Amino acid sequence: MILQADTQELFKAVAYTVEIALIFVPKKPLSREDEFMTQDKKREYLITELLKELPEYANISIPKDETEQKKLLRALFNVRLPLPIGDDFLRVQDEYLQSEIAQKGITNIDDLEPIKPDIYLWQGDITTLKCDAIVNAANSQMLGCFCPNHGCIDNAIHTFSGVQLRLKCAEIMQKQGKSEETGKAKITPAYNLPCKYILHTVGPIVTGKLTAGDCELLRFCYHSCLALADEYKLNHVAFCCISTGEFHFPNDKAAKIAIETVSEYKKLTNSKIKVIFNVFKNTDYEIYRKLLG
Repeated sequence: MILQADTQELFKAVAYTVEIALIFVPKKPLSREDEFMTQDKKREYLITELLKELPEYANISIPKDETEQKKLLRALFNVRLPLPIGDDFLRVQDEYLQSEIAQKGITNIDDLEPIKPDIYLWQGDITTLKCDAIVNAANSQMLGCFCPNHGCIDNAIHTFSGVQLRLKCAEIMQKQGKSEETGKAKITPAYNLPCKYILHTVGPIVTGKLTAGDCELLRFCYHSCLALADEYKLNHVAFCCISTGEFHFPNDKAAKIAIETVSEYKKLTNSKIKVIFNVFKNTDYEIYRKLLG
Protein backbone atom coordinates (compact mmCIF):
# COMPACT_ATOMS: atom_id res chain seq x y z
CA MET A 1 0.00 0.00 0.00
CA ILE A 2 1.33 3.46 -0.86
CA LEU A 3 2.27 5.44 2.25
CA GLN A 4 1.62 9.14 2.87
CA ALA A 5 5.33 9.90 2.81
CA ASP A 6 5.49 8.77 -0.81
CA THR A 7 3.13 11.50 -2.06
CA GLN A 8 5.74 13.72 -3.69
CA GLU A 9 7.42 10.78 -5.39
CA LEU A 10 4.08 9.69 -6.80
CA PHE A 11 3.40 13.17 -8.16
CA LYS A 12 6.83 13.08 -9.81
CA ALA A 13 5.91 9.74 -11.38
CA VAL A 14 2.64 11.21 -12.62
CA ALA A 15 4.43 14.18 -14.17
CA TYR A 16 6.89 11.78 -15.80
CA THR A 17 3.91 9.89 -17.22
CA VAL A 18 2.87 12.96 -19.20
CA GLU A 19 6.38 13.35 -20.61
CA ILE A 20 6.49 9.69 -21.60
CA ALA A 21 3.11 10.01 -23.32
CA LEU A 22 4.57 12.50 -25.76
CA ILE A 23 7.20 10.04 -27.00
CA PHE A 24 5.34 6.78 -26.48
CA VAL A 25 5.67 4.33 -29.34
CA PRO A 26 2.78 1.81 -29.59
CA LYS A 27 3.63 -1.87 -29.47
CA LYS A 28 3.47 -4.06 -32.55
CA PRO A 29 -0.17 -4.48 -33.68
CA LEU A 30 -1.94 -7.76 -33.06
CA SER A 31 -1.90 -10.31 -35.84
CA ARG A 32 -5.19 -11.53 -37.32
CA GLU A 33 -4.75 -14.77 -35.37
CA ASP A 34 -4.36 -12.85 -32.11
CA GLU A 35 -7.56 -10.90 -32.75
CA PHE A 36 -9.64 -14.01 -31.97
CA MET A 37 -8.14 -15.13 -28.68
CA THR A 38 -9.85 -17.24 -26.05
CA GLN A 39 -10.16 -15.89 -22.52
CA ASP A 40 -7.14 -17.96 -21.48
CA LYS A 41 -5.07 -16.60 -24.37
CA LYS A 42 -6.13 -13.04 -23.56
CA ARG A 43 -4.96 -13.48 -19.98
CA GLU A 44 -1.61 -14.87 -21.13
CA TYR A 45 -1.23 -12.03 -23.64
CA LEU A 46 -1.90 -9.39 -20.98
CA ILE A 47 0.57 -10.96 -18.55
CA THR A 48 3.22 -11.23 -21.27
CA GLU A 49 2.84 -7.59 -22.29
CA LEU A 50 2.99 -6.35 -18.70
CA LEU A 51 6.06 -8.45 -17.94
CA LYS A 52 7.84 -6.78 -20.86
CA GLU A 53 7.49 -3.36 -19.29
CA LEU A 54 10.22 -3.64 -16.64
CA PRO A 55 13.57 -5.48 -16.79
CA GLU A 56 13.15 -6.79 -13.22
CA TYR A 57 10.24 -8.90 -14.50
CA ALA A 58 12.49 -10.77 -16.95
CA ASN A 59 12.83 -13.90 -14.82
CA ILE A 60 9.14 -14.20 -13.98
CA SER A 61 7.50 -17.13 -15.75
CA ILE A 62 3.78 -17.44 -16.41
CA PRO A 63 2.28 -20.21 -14.24
CA LYS A 64 0.20 -22.90 -15.92
CA ASP A 65 -2.52 -22.88 -13.25
CA GLU A 66 -5.45 -20.57 -14.10
CA THR A 67 -5.87 -19.30 -10.53
CA GLU A 68 -2.17 -18.47 -10.24
CA GLN A 69 -2.27 -16.71 -13.62
CA LYS A 70 -5.15 -14.55 -12.42
CA LYS A 71 -3.25 -13.66 -9.26
CA LEU A 72 -0.19 -12.71 -11.28
CA LEU A 73 -2.22 -10.57 -13.70
CA ARG A 74 -3.98 -8.77 -10.85
CA ALA A 75 -0.65 -8.16 -9.13
CA LEU A 76 0.79 -6.67 -12.31
CA PHE A 77 -2.24 -4.42 -12.68
CA ASN A 78 -1.91 -3.37 -9.03
CA VAL A 79 1.76 -2.34 -9.12
CA ARG A 80 1.75 -0.72 -12.56
CA LEU A 81 2.46 3.01 -12.57
CA PRO A 82 0.11 5.24 -14.59
CA LEU A 83 2.07 4.99 -17.83
CA PRO A 84 0.59 4.99 -21.35
CA ILE A 85 -0.08 1.69 -23.06
CA GLY A 86 -1.03 0.64 -26.57
CA ASP A 87 -4.53 0.39 -28.02
CA ASP A 88 -4.19 -3.34 -28.71
CA PHE A 89 -3.44 -4.01 -25.06
CA LEU A 90 -6.43 -1.94 -23.98
CA ARG A 91 -8.75 -3.72 -26.40
CA VAL A 92 -7.71 -7.16 -25.16
CA GLN A 93 -7.79 -6.01 -21.54
CA ASP A 94 -11.28 -4.53 -21.91
CA GLU A 95 -12.65 -7.69 -23.52
CA TYR A 96 -11.01 -9.84 -20.86
CA LEU A 97 -12.20 -7.83 -17.86
CA GLN A 98 -15.75 -7.43 -19.13
CA SER A 99 -15.94 -11.19 -19.67
CA GLU A 100 -14.56 -11.87 -16.17
CA ILE A 101 -17.13 -9.56 -14.60
CA ALA A 102 -19.94 -11.12 -16.63
CA GLN A 103 -18.88 -14.57 -15.41
CA LYS A 104 -19.14 -13.37 -11.81
CA GLY A 105 -22.72 -12.27 -12.54
CA ILE A 106 -23.95 -8.70 -12.96
CA THR A 107 -26.66 -7.31 -10.68
CA ASN A 108 -28.86 -4.54 -12.08
CA ILE A 109 -30.31 -2.02 -9.63
CA ASP A 110 -33.61 -2.30 -11.53
CA ASP A 111 -33.87 -5.87 -10.27
CA LEU A 112 -33.47 -4.89 -6.60
CA GLU A 113 -36.27 -4.15 -4.16
CA PRO A 114 -35.88 -1.03 -2.00
CA ILE A 115 -35.88 -1.55 1.76
CA LYS A 116 -37.31 1.98 2.06
CA PRO A 117 -38.34 4.51 -0.60
CA ASP A 118 -35.25 5.10 -2.77
CA ILE A 119 -33.05 3.22 -0.26
CA TYR A 120 -31.57 -0.21 -1.00
CA LEU A 121 -29.49 -2.69 0.98
CA TRP A 122 -27.50 -5.10 -1.18
CA GLN A 123 -24.87 -7.66 -0.22
CA GLY A 124 -22.44 -8.50 -2.97
CA ASP A 125 -19.40 -7.58 -5.04
CA ILE A 126 -19.68 -3.88 -5.88
CA THR A 127 -17.65 -4.37 -9.07
CA THR A 128 -20.58 -6.38 -10.48
CA LEU A 129 -23.30 -3.80 -9.74
CA LYS A 130 -24.94 -2.07 -12.70
CA CYS A 131 -26.04 1.41 -11.61
CA ASP A 132 -25.09 4.99 -12.36
CA ALA A 133 -22.20 5.18 -9.87
CA ILE A 134 -20.41 3.26 -7.18
CA VAL A 135 -18.29 4.77 -4.41
CA ASN A 136 -14.64 3.83 -4.00
CA ALA A 137 -12.98 4.15 -0.59
CA ALA A 138 -9.74 5.66 -1.87
CA ASN A 139 -6.48 6.72 -0.26
CA SER A 140 -5.18 10.28 -0.31
CA GLN A 141 -3.00 9.68 -3.41
CA MET A 142 -6.15 8.70 -5.34
CA LEU A 143 -4.16 6.33 -7.56
CA GLY A 144 -5.56 3.07 -6.28
CA CYS A 145 -4.01 0.39 -4.09
CA PHE A 146 -0.50 -0.62 -5.17
CA CYS A 147 -0.33 -3.66 -2.88
CA PRO A 148 -0.49 -6.84 -5.04
CA ASN A 149 -3.76 -8.76 -4.62
CA HIS A 150 -4.77 -6.75 -1.57
CA GLY A 151 -8.32 -7.34 -0.34
CA CYS A 152 -9.42 -3.70 -0.12
CA ILE A 153 -12.20 -2.31 -2.29
CA ASP A 154 -9.82 0.24 -3.84
CA ASN A 155 -7.76 -2.64 -5.18
CA ALA A 156 -10.77 -4.50 -6.57
CA ILE A 157 -12.25 -1.46 -8.28
CA HIS A 158 -8.98 -0.47 -9.94
CA THR A 159 -8.28 -4.07 -10.98
CA PHE A 160 -11.58 -4.64 -12.76
CA SER A 161 -11.90 -1.12 -14.16
CA GLY A 162 -8.61 -1.58 -15.97
CA VAL A 163 -5.39 0.41 -16.22
CA GLN A 164 -7.28 3.39 -17.66
CA LEU A 165 -8.65 4.22 -14.22
CA ARG A 166 -5.22 4.83 -12.67
CA LEU A 167 -4.26 6.91 -15.70
CA LYS A 168 -7.38 9.05 -15.27
CA CYS A 169 -6.82 9.43 -11.53
CA ALA A 170 -3.19 10.41 -12.18
CA GLU A 171 -4.37 13.08 -14.61
CA ILE A 172 -6.77 14.47 -11.99
CA MET A 173 -4.16 14.42 -9.25
CA GLN A 174 -1.51 16.04 -11.40
CA LYS A 175 -3.85 18.95 -12.06
CA GLN A 176 -4.70 19.18 -8.37
CA GLY A 177 -1.04 19.09 -7.37
CA LYS A 178 -1.60 17.79 -3.84
CA SER A 179 -3.06 14.87 -1.94
CA GLU A 180 -6.83 14.51 -1.78
CA GLU A 181 -8.38 15.87 1.40
CA THR A 182 -10.41 13.58 3.61
CA GLY A 183 -14.13 14.02 3.06
CA LYS A 184 -13.93 15.33 -0.51
CA ALA A 185 -14.96 13.42 -3.66
CA LYS A 186 -13.86 13.04 -7.26
CA ILE A 187 -15.63 11.42 -10.22
CA THR A 188 -14.19 9.29 -13.02
CA PRO A 189 -15.58 6.99 -15.71
CA ALA A 190 -15.94 3.37 -14.59
CA TYR A 191 -14.37 1.98 -17.78
CA ASN A 192 -14.92 -1.80 -17.70
CA LEU A 193 -17.23 -1.96 -14.69
CA PRO A 194 -21.00 -2.34 -15.25
CA CYS A 195 -21.64 1.04 -13.58
CA LYS A 196 -21.15 4.32 -15.45
CA TYR A 197 -19.06 6.28 -12.97
CA ILE A 198 -16.91 5.89 -9.87
CA LEU A 199 -17.03 8.41 -7.04
CA HIS A 200 -13.73 8.38 -5.14
CA THR A 201 -13.63 9.59 -1.56
CA VAL A 202 -10.98 9.46 1.16
CA GLY A 203 -12.42 8.43 4.49
CA PRO A 204 -10.93 9.17 7.92
CA ILE A 205 -8.32 6.80 9.32
CA VAL A 206 -9.08 5.95 12.93
CA THR A 207 -6.00 5.61 15.12
CA GLY A 208 -6.87 4.82 18.69
CA LYS A 209 -10.15 6.09 20.13
CA LEU A 210 -12.85 7.27 17.71
CA THR A 211 -13.22 11.05 17.83
CA ALA A 212 -15.97 13.52 16.94
CA GLY A 213 -13.66 14.75 14.19
CA ASP A 214 -13.50 11.28 12.66
CA CYS A 215 -17.29 11.11 12.63
CA GLU A 216 -17.63 14.53 11.04
CA LEU A 217 -15.15 13.66 8.30
CA LEU A 218 -17.07 10.48 7.50
CA ARG A 219 -20.26 12.53 7.18
CA PHE A 220 -18.42 14.79 4.74
CA CYS A 221 -17.54 11.74 2.62
CA TYR A 222 -21.18 10.75 2.17
CA HIS A 223 -22.36 14.33 1.67
CA SER A 224 -19.64 15.06 -0.91
CA CYS A 225 -20.47 11.94 -2.91
CA LEU A 226 -24.20 12.68 -2.89
CA ALA A 227 -23.66 16.30 -3.93
CA LEU A 228 -21.33 15.24 -6.74
CA ALA A 229 -23.79 12.60 -7.91
CA ASP A 230 -26.57 15.19 -8.03
CA GLU A 231 -24.29 17.64 -9.82
CA TYR A 232 -23.83 15.03 -12.56
CA LYS A 233 -27.56 14.25 -12.51
CA LEU A 234 -27.04 10.60 -11.59
CA ASN A 235 -30.09 8.54 -10.73
CA HIS A 236 -28.45 6.18 -8.25
CA VAL A 237 -25.25 5.70 -6.28
CA ALA A 238 -23.97 2.65 -4.40
CA PHE A 239 -21.96 3.27 -1.22
CA CYS A 240 -19.42 0.83 0.11
CA CYS A 241 -18.71 0.81 3.85
CA ILE A 242 -16.36 3.80 3.80
CA SER A 243 -13.46 3.80 6.29
CA THR A 244 -14.29 0.42 7.84
CA GLY A 245 -11.77 -2.38 7.45
CA GLU A 246 -8.33 -0.98 6.64
CA PHE A 247 -9.17 2.48 8.06
CA HIS A 248 -10.49 0.98 11.33
CA PHE A 249 -13.72 2.95 11.67
CA PRO A 250 -16.13 0.90 13.86
CA ASN A 251 -18.63 -0.80 11.54
CA ASP A 252 -21.76 -0.06 13.57
CA LYS A 253 -20.96 3.62 14.04
CA ALA A 254 -19.97 3.99 10.38
CA ALA A 255 -23.28 2.48 9.26
CA LYS A 256 -25.26 4.80 11.56
CA ILE A 257 -23.46 7.85 10.16
CA ALA A 258 -24.00 6.64 6.59
CA ILE A 259 -27.74 6.18 7.01
CA GLU A 260 -28.22 9.43 8.94
CA THR A 261 -26.21 11.49 6.45
CA VAL A 262 -28.06 10.11 3.43
CA SER A 263 -31.43 10.71 5.11
CA GLU A 264 -30.52 14.26 6.13
CA TYR A 265 -29.13 15.10 2.69
CA LYS A 266 -32.22 13.86 0.87
CA LYS A 267 -34.52 15.81 3.20
CA LEU A 268 -32.54 19.06 3.01
CA THR A 269 -31.99 18.99 -0.77
CA ASN A 270 -35.16 17.15 -1.81
CA SER A 271 -32.86 14.91 -3.84
CA LYS A 272 -34.52 12.03 -5.66
CA ILE A 273 -31.33 10.02 -5.97
CA LYS A 274 -31.59 6.33 -5.17
CA VAL A 275 -29.00 5.09 -2.68
CA ILE A 276 -27.71 1.54 -2.39
CA PHE A 277 -25.87 0.60 0.78
CA ASN A 278 -23.53 -2.10 -0.45
CA VAL A 279 -22.08 -4.55 2.06
CA PHE A 280 -19.87 -7.56 1.57
CA LYS A 281 -19.69 -9.17 5.00
CA ASN A 282 -22.60 -10.76 6.86
CA THR A 283 -21.78 -8.64 9.90
CA ASP A 284 -22.29 -5.41 7.99
CA TYR A 285 -25.50 -6.70 6.43
CA GLU A 286 -26.98 -7.39 9.86
CA ILE A 287 -25.91 -3.97 11.13
CA TYR A 288 -27.53 -2.12 8.22
CA ARG A 289 -30.62 -4.32 8.29
CA LYS A 290 -31.19 -3.53 11.95
CA LEU A 291 -30.60 0.21 11.53
CA LEU A 292 -32.81 0.49 8.45
CA GLY A 293 -35.65 -1.38 10.19
